[in-house]
Amino acid sequence: MKYLIKIAYDGTNYCGWQKNEGVESIQGKVEEALSKLLKKNTQIRGASRTDAGVHAKGQIAVFEAETSIPADRFPYALNPLLPDDIRIVGGERVDDEFHPQKRVEKKTYEYLIYNSEFPDPRMRNFTSFERKGERKKLDIKKMEKAAEKFIGTHDFKAFCASGGNTKTTIRTIYDLTVCENNNIISIRVTGSGFLYNMVRIIAGTLIAVGEGRIKSDELEEIIRSKQRERAGKTADACGLTLLEIYYRNEYLKEKENE
Repeated sequence: MKYLIKIAYDGTNYCGWQKNEGVESIQGKVEEALSKLLKKNTQIRGASRTDAGVHAKGQIAVFEAETSIPADRFPYALNPLLPDDIRIVGGERVDDEFHPQKRVEKKTYEYLIYNSEFPDPRMRNFTSFERKGERKKLDIKKMEKAAEKFIGTHDFKAFCASGGNTKTTIRTIYDLTVCENNNIISIRVTGSGFLYNMVRIIAGTLIAVGEGRIKSDELEEIIRSKQRERAGKTADACGLTLLEIYYRNEYLKEKENE
């Protein structure tokens, strides 16, 4: 039988999601816990490969197992076997053909920036702090205006870091909002999929807009140029969280009919 688990984690102390020999990863820790629980070597397949230092609230992974444990009890059984910075927050049965990457309809990420003269050490693992010395706070109004330029279907080659492996750099962004509350700027973006470091480069570009180094009117030309050097820098990993992964309707209908 195939099972789906939903995972939340603080990625600060890990090399990223993907298991790598000799370093600690989220995937590796979850597989260790599952193997211990099921008393059998168990591998998982994740929906998204988050980088080192990136967090998640709604990562998805699937695995196959023969077990009497009800799917919705996996969080209770696995969490005591996991470190405090990784938690299973949901579990359910899925059909045998379900693939956590191929059936994705869209994903939502959030990037947080601490927008103040001085950093808050309590937020250092979850927000990016971009201001140094006596530089002014980011202009949230300019960032809000610039965010609208990303919405739609575009070739986002200018917002893709080298090292990615993809057949096309065309992606669709359905929604991108910028708001501020208690000195924390939230950049929340929902899209059909994202290129390597795409969200962090978008965040870095919006930060440059907020600083006045890039004008919002320039963004359309930057997108059309497909030139990475014209966009902003890749923002720090610590500000990024994978919030949610959504699946296509046929998967939801299958679940309704179970």
